[in-house]
Amino acid sequence: MAAPGPCSVSAALQEHLRHLTLQDFPCGLGSWNKSRFAARRSPHGGQPGLWADPARQEEDVPLGEESPEALIELLKDRHSPWALPPGCSPQDQILREVAVLEPKLVHGSNVFQVLRSLRLVDKGVEEVDAGLLQLQQLEELILSANHISRVDSANLPQTLKVLELCCNAVADLQDLCAQPPPELQHLGLGYNRLCGPLQDKCLTAAFWPNLVSLDLSFNNLTDLLGLVSQLSSLEKLRILVLKGNPLALIPTYRGFLVDSLPKLSVLDDIHVGFDERHQFLGLASQPELMRSEARVVVSVGDMKGVPDPSTLQELADDSDFPVITYSYCVTYEFVEGEEFDDGSSAEVTKIHESLEGATLDVDSSAQNTGETKNQQEPAATEEPKASSTKVFVTPGKPWEDAIDCSYRKEHIVKDLMGLKSYLAAGTIVSVVEEKVLSWPVEGDPEEDIDRNKKAGRRQQKDGARGPVHKDKQKKKKKACEFRSDPPIWKTLATRKVTLEALLATEDLVTALCDFGILITEKPPQPPSVEKRLSPQGKKKSKDKSKTPKAESKSQAKQKASTSAKGKIKKKGSSVLEEGQGLQPVPLTVQFQMQLLRWPLAASAQSQESVATAVGSTQ
Repeated sequence: MAAPGPCSVSAALQEHLRHLTLQDFPCGLGSWNKSRFAARRSPHGGQPGLWADPARQEEDVPLGEESPEALIELLKDRHSPWALPPGCSPQDQILREVAVLEPKLVHGSNVFQVLRSLRLVDKGVEEVDAGLLQLQQLEELILSANHISRVDSANLPQTLKVLELCCNAVADLQDLCAQPPPELQHLGLGYNRLCGPLQDKCLTAAFWPNLVSLDLSFNNLTDLLGLVSQLSSLEKLRILVLKGNPLALIPTYRGFLVDSLPKLSVLDDIHVGFDERHQFLGLASQPELMRSEARVVVSVGDMKGVPDPSTLQELADDSDFPVITYSYCVTYEFVEGEEFDDGSSAEVTKIHESLEGATLDVDSSAQNTGETKNQQEPAATEEPKASSTKVFVTPGKPWEDAIDCSYRKEHIVKDLMGLKSYLAAGTIVSVVEEKVLSWPVEGDPEEDIDRNKKAGRRQQKDGARGPVHKDKQKKKKKACEFRSDPPIWKTLATRKVTLEALLATEDLVTALCDFGILITEKPPQPPSVEKRLSPQGKKKSKDKSKTPKAESKSQAKQKASTSAKGKIKKKGSSVLEEGQGLQPVPLTVQFQMQLLRWPLAASAQSQESVATAVGSTQ
């Protein structure tokens, strides 16, 4: 069935009642129950009560008709073709049972006098029209997951006690506060578009004197002090939900609310106990501690499953040069802000500058599935972020079976809206390999000539004195100097880490990033000794073998090595067979992100002093 188009609440209500089939079998009036209602009419035309005696209803059921119990059983049985359609509320089931017992109570416009709860979820509703005023007994109105951008309170029944507008597009509360229902106890505005400071003090007792529960979660509210000044006038407020807003990322957020609203029982779905209230006692009287910034700590632990670089040497001969060194690091994206130096900032900055200037080559040999696939340009496939991000790099570490990154960095973010967008989108974590080729430095030709002359004179003197031991000659050799090429960066694998839990009630997200198994190409094997020999060399070796002279030392050594290889191959065959069953280790990285909170008022003061000192030195 196609999704319903945009409509008003009245149109959606009529469509909803049509799906309930209140006038069709087994509900309503028809051949299945006509004699029952005809016999029950009084001489004055009055109607019997709703709760008539079921025993008397079972008596004398004519042929071809059904008892009320049998009809209700058809409604309740989930395997029945007349069962309640999916997505209906318990109130809808009660309404259908009323249509069985007393069909005239829900016939035509009479149904509007019976409805106490109306649930229209994801029905494409855009307008709360005046037709809703027909529901004079309505106490609960649920309009979640629609497209409502404004609510005119003049069109709301004054009997409302629950109004749920979660997952809509409400960006302003002025129309809702014009003539609000005076008895409203719950107002749900989660997942809407409320921004910044709320104007005209729309959340005060002047508009909502009986409000007990308020849900403002996952909006874009940033002014915590202004919001608390309004909520403090709500004497009956006991339940408050503000998680998912930028203001909830402030370290003193929960403590300030707990101390400012002493009658609050539940905050962000967490009970407020006496001990917690005692811990934050006095924090509300210190608004200067409410710095509009968030503090996030990123930690990177062990990195495992990196292929051994010694098996990746791609040299075609036995040359000693170039000397190749490998190091490995982890990169992650974070919203731009301030950072605390952790002792390795100089090295990270150097790597970061090299990484920005280099072209990252993504290793296509990594076996990843789904979101673990390599992504050279992750931004092209993701939703655009509200704020710019910066790539941070851990210090490079040499290869080990388990590389301990030991990385920790504290970020200070003042753009709370940008941080919320970043946490909602997640971060990109990558494993990067750095490869550096080093070559011996070639000296000046004139210096080499002078150095050779001096070496010749020294050899003549040493020859006159006697033979010089080889170890002494090695000690006299000067250490070889090397020059390094620019580093070659290669992204081994990339993965997205979800961080939405930090927008809810979680303060810590720990993820073991599993990038899958990296399949590395086998390095080319150097040519064998026989292939290196030229045809002329082979002929000479054959001619020499014909002579009756004894075998040379090199030939004997070659034969011995050949026989030894054969023995090793035979003995090692069983070992290779066992090794074939070993499973390769996947590439994993321990990644952690923590949103810092201040658990005590005293710690808030100490953190404030530290932040002030850091700000004065910058």
